[in-house]
Amino acid sequence: MEIIKYKKVLEYSYSLGAFPTIELLRNKNEYVEKVLIHSTFTNEEVLNEINGLVSKDKIFINDKLINKLSDKENIFVIGIFRKYKIELDNDNHLVLDRPSNMGNLGTIIRSSLGFNIHNIAIIRPGVDMFDPKVIRSSMGSIFSVNVEYFDSLEEYIKKYPKHTLYKFMLQASKSLRDEEFNKYPISLVFGNEATGIDQKYLDENSLIIKHSDKIDSLNITNAVSIALYEYSSKIEKR
Repeated sequence: MEIIKYKKVLEYSYSLGAFPTIELLRNKNEYVEKVLIHSTFTNEEVLNEINGLVSKDKIFINDKLINKLSDKENIFVIGIFRKYKIELDNDNHLVLDRPSNMGNLGTIIRSSLGFNIHNIAIIRPGVDMFDPKVIRSSMGSIFSVNVEYFDSLEEYIKKYPKHTLYKFMLQASKSLRDEEFNKYPISLVFGNEATGIDQKYLDENSLIIKHSDKIDSLNITNAVSIALYEYSSKIEKR
C-alpha cells in the first residue's frame, strides 16, 4: 500500500505522534496497517509499549515517510490505519450540527470522552473525523468513542427517537444551571460555530449557557465543555 499525504477520499488515515498512536493501538488495533518510527526516537517506554501492542512485521523505520506525512513537525511515531464505521449505541449522545473546525472537533471529542459521553453524532456538512489534525487534537481520544455521520438533524432524530434533545441555543429561556437532566437517554446538541442551531428547533428542552454581557458568545469548545461538566456533575449527585 503506497502511503501518500492525507486526503478525505483515501481509505486510510494516520495518527501523528506517539500518544495518539498508542491510543490507536489500544482501542482500534484491528484496523492498524503500519506503525512508522523515526530512527532517532529512543523512548524505551514508548517503544516497549508499541512492541507489546502490535506485531513486529507492522513496525517500520522510515524517516523519509514520517517527514512527508508530518509536514516536518516534531513527529517521531505515526500509526497508519484503515478507516472504519461504528454506529452510535443507545446511551447518551453529543450531537454536533455542521462542525467546521478540525481543531475544535478534536478538542470536543477529548472533552466528551473525559465526561463519559462515548457517542458523537455529526450532522453534515461537517469536519472529516479521520483528518490527522482532528486525530492529533483529540490526543487519540477519537479511538475510544463512536462517531456517526448524518445528512440532517431530522435523520438523526428519526434513527434515535427515544433520545431527549437538549439543544443549546442563544434564543433559549431556560438556563443550563436550572436543568436537572432527569430523562434518559439524552442528546446534548450544539450548532455550527458561526450559525448555531436553526430556530425551528427551539422548544422547552432548549438551553442557554448564561454568561456576562462582557462577551457576545462562548467558543464552541468552551460551551461544550461547560455543558458536559454541568451534566456529569448533576448525574453524579444522584
